[in-house]
Amino acid sequence: MKIRGIAQSIAEAIKQEMERNDRIVVVGEDVTYWGAVFGFTMGLFEKFGRKRVFDTPITEQTFMGMAVGAATAGLHPVVSLMFVDFLGAGFDQMYNHMAKNYYMSGGQFPMPVTIITAIGGGYGDSSQHSQVLYGLFAHLPGFKVVVPSTPYDAKGLVTKALRDPNPVVVFGHKLLTGLPFLPFEGTEEEVPDEPYEVEFGKAVLRREGNDLTIISAGLMVHRSLRAAEMLQRDGISTEIIDLRTLIPLDEETIVKSAKKTGRVLIVDEDYMSYGMTGEVAFRIQAKALKDLKVPIARLAVPDVPIPFSEPLENTVIPNVERIYNEARKLYQES
Repeated sequence: MKIRGIAQSIAEAIKQEMERNDRIVVVGEDVTYWGAVFGFTMGLFEKFGRKRVFDTPITEQTFMGMAVGAATAGLHPVVSLMFVDFLGAGFDQMYNHMAKNYYMSGGQFPMPVTIITAIGGGYGDSSQHSQVLYGLFAHLPGFKVVVPSTPYDAKGLVTKALRDPNPVVVFGHKLLTGLPFLPFEGTEEEVPDEPYEVEFGKAVLRREGNDLTIISAGLMVHRSLRAAEMLQRDGISTEIIDLRTLIPLDEETIVKSAKKTGRVLIVDEDYMSYGMTGEVAFRIQAKALKDLKVPIARLAVPDVPIPFSEPLENTVIPNVERIYNEARKLYQES
């Protein structure tokens, strides 16, 4: 079937896995009638009812703790964290229990929990509703970190998450959901009706090129592709890598591309310092330093809160023009 955006794909994956596995339950704020607001659980309450899909109060610490307990008892909770910005309210349950219980129990208690959360700015929702923050989860051992950019990947990656015995956090960018009340920068594409998996730790080439490599995830993949079209008009052939998952990270694909083009720009919507761009840059230089023609460049959100003001927000979140300018500058430096 043809699907516009990632929200319907995520909901479809959960529905099909709930049909297959009666241990899967869905919890969180407004997951019933509102579909978790961003559509990730739409239609599930109508199909499965309140015994398997139920709303919680606005108490992240409580429903993350419920998920840990339910997973320990043999269920597979799907937890909606409506905005990733509020992860702090449930941090202790996620960081000290969900991520560590399997290790601390000597493997006695698997922790099959799938967290689905909305990320990103670009529509004027200000500092507390516009962050990405997947770097925080990628930093801590115990979580797998998934960032789908297309409807096909969203369904396959979420299906994979729901068959994984470990905690997986799925970060769905709001501007890729395809919902009518938000700007849309994603894609509409054919998605198989039947269930399928997309492997974790396998990046994908969204565009092949020879002159430089742009590495990104989520919304930034689409903006990088548009920048690549502009670069092509300047005669610069650009390769675009969509990471798909940060944990595990497909080091082989990014190093191979870096060796091929010799020029690497890493584009991210998370904060610059101590984030994804620094980690990926280190992995590349460790294995491809002699092949680089210029130092690796990074474009990410500077260390400031996301502004409400549209001009200021556009200044801090990488847009197509800034990606184009940074890539062009990188190419001209060598």
